[in-house]
Parts: sequence; C-alpha cells; structure tokens
Amino acid sequence: MILIDAVSKRYPDGTTAVDRLTLEVPDRSITVLVGPSGCGKTTTLRMVNRMIEPTDGRILLDGRDIRDRPVNSLRRSMGYVIQHAGLFPHRTIADNIATVPRLLGWERRQARTRALELMERVGLDPALAKRYPYQLSGGQQQRVGVARALAADPPVLLMDEPFSAVDPVVRKGLQDELLRIQADLGKTIVFVTHDIDEAIKLGDMVAVLREGGKLAQYAPPSTLLSAPADEFVEDFLGVDRGIRHLSFFTSAGLELTARPIVALDSTAEQIRARTIPQSAYVLVTDTDGRPLGWAHAASRAEGGDELVPHGHAFVLGRDSLRSALDSAVLSPTGWAVAVDSEGRAVGVAAQETIAAAIRAAHAEQGTAATRVAAGSSGEGARG
Repeated sequence: MILIDAVSKRYPDGTTAVDRLTLEVPDRSITVLVGPSGCGKTTTLRMVNRMIEPTDGRILLDGRDIRDRPVNSLRRSMGYVIQHAGLFPHRTIADNIATVPRLLGWERRQARTRALELMERVGLDPALAKRYPYQLSGGQQQRVGVARALAADPPVLLMDEPFSAVDPVVRKGLQDELLRIQADLGKTIVFVTHDIDEAIKLGDMVAVLREGGKLAQYAPPSTLLSAPADEFVEDFLGVDRGIRHLSFFTSAGLELTARPIVALDSTAEQIRARTIPQSAYVLVTDTDGRPLGWAHAASRAEGGDELVPHGHAFVLGRDSLRSALDSAVLSPTGWAVAVDSEGRAVGVAAQETIAAAIRAAHAEQGTAATRVAAGSSGEGARG
C-alpha cells in the first residue's frame, strides 16, 4: 500500500501545488487522480517516485518512508508511463522495453525474451521488435511505453496521462488493454488524467483534486457519481453524471423478448407470427443469429429486403444498463438489441423495460446502502 500522509509541495515563489494531501492507495488496484489543470495531479505522482521532493509530509510504501530508500533503487522499482510514451528514438522497440532490466543487470538474451513476452501481453506484434519508435503509430508507441514500465515486473505502476495524446478510438482500446493487463497482473497503479470518463472507467478509487492541490473527494467511482461531496465535485462530474452512474448497474436479469427476432430466411408466416403488437418491426438476423437490422414486419412478410440499421447491440450480463439504454436510444425502433458473447441476438428490450430495470437497480442500491448504514450504527452501539 502507498500512504500519502499530509503531503504538501510549495515552491519558492509561494505557489502551493499540493496542500496537505492524504490518500491511502490500496494494493493491486487502480487509483486515479483527476481534476482541473493546476490541481497538483502530476506533482503528486512525481512525489511518489521522488522526481519531486515534498515540502512537508511523508509518503510510505508498504509502511516504509520512501526517503529511506536510494532514489535510483526506488524509481527502478516503479514503472512509469507518460504522454507520448517517452521512448528512446535511437533504440529499437525491443531495446526500449528492455531498458530497466538491462540497468538491473539482466543478460541481453534474458531481457530481449522478456521484451518479446511483454509485446504480446500489451497487444503488439513481436515482428515490430526491430523497428524504431518513429515507425510506429501513436497508439503502438503508448503500448511500448506500458510494456517498458512492466519489464522488470514492478509492484507499482505510475501513469501520467498516458493515453491523452491519441484519438478516442485508440484511447478506448488502450484503456481496455490496461484493464485486461491489470486483471492478469494485479499491480498497484496510480493513474493521472484530466478526463472524468477515463477516471470512472479505470479507477477502483478516484481522488478529485481542486486547484491548489486540495482533496475534494476520494471514493469509488459509483459513490462519486451517486453522492458527490460538494458543488465543485458535482460540477466537475458534469450534468450527465446520472447516465455515467448507469455504468455500474449490470444488464444481467434485464427482461427481454425474442419474439420480434426473425432469421434472414424466415417465411412470411413465420414473420407474421413473431410480430408483437407494440412493434411494427422485426429484427432480422443472419443464419448464425447475428443481427443485421430492423425491417417493417409487413414489408418483410411480403418479400421486402430493406433493412434499417439496428444501432449497436449490448452484451447481456457483460455490458451495463448504460449500454442497454444507449442501444435503445440509438435504435430507430426504440428497442435495444441484446446479444451473447458470440454476437448472436438473444432478445430485445424496450426503453420502458430498461427504465424499469434502472428504477429497480436504484431501489436495490438504496436498500443496500441502508443495510450498510444500519450495520455501522449497530457496530458503534456494540462498541
């Protein structure tokens, strides 16, 4: 565990970058520091590996003050990823990844083997090993940066806005890759971003900082969205925080109907039999059951082949109610299409059905919170 204990950073000109910040960063989790420009996010991160020395307070790593360790040894025990990857332009990709292992005295062959293993882990083709950074895309360079940070298997990974310089599609892929790697490796990650959506997606815990390096709130993402500490946090989260909160409600158990689903080769009788009163549409699938689009039921029964795009489907049980609602809103019929992990249609859900599921999820969350509060109260009474 990393303990940031009443840490401040003040500069000679009187600027306070961080003001008595106290945080406990849990082991094997992703803790995200988020906030407006000038709130001390990067300064805090750099104090963890002593690139910046605090003015007051202390930082403990597994109970030991980091000032008691040689600074080079400390930094080599922590992976560090920054914007634009920070790769050495004159070294090959494999040699970039092997930098820290070589500094630690690994033999060249051992370090190269490790580099190739990590290229595969972060989703890079090992055939790129002999290329140079300029020959890779921005997203590929960021993956190299992550691989290099993981090369010596450090328990702690520090990441300073690592995905902010790439386009949204690549960024989403890198975020998903980080979550996959974290599920496998279980590092202690401190991640800096200015993007609240990225913080909500990645963080097990999120620290919202104000300008001047003061802590506004430190909580799991779901708590942050449902109960912001004050007006500053509420404004920073944005007007659509209720929609974001739906990301924490599972779509498992959502009531579906398969009645409007028809195969591409269905007969007119089969189409008429499957049309439901509330909808003049049927969802047409290919012969493997994957959705192709919506069609007017009457037209389809008479041999019409025009299809209306179904928008995007959501994976039942894996995706959230936010994804289900988004699917319904984007659908021309108002029905969300649910698929299994193989992409086969398993049913559709009306907006009204999803709204009912959202109300039920809120009610269940409220009941759970009441139980927790009652339990805490009872423990206090017993104490």
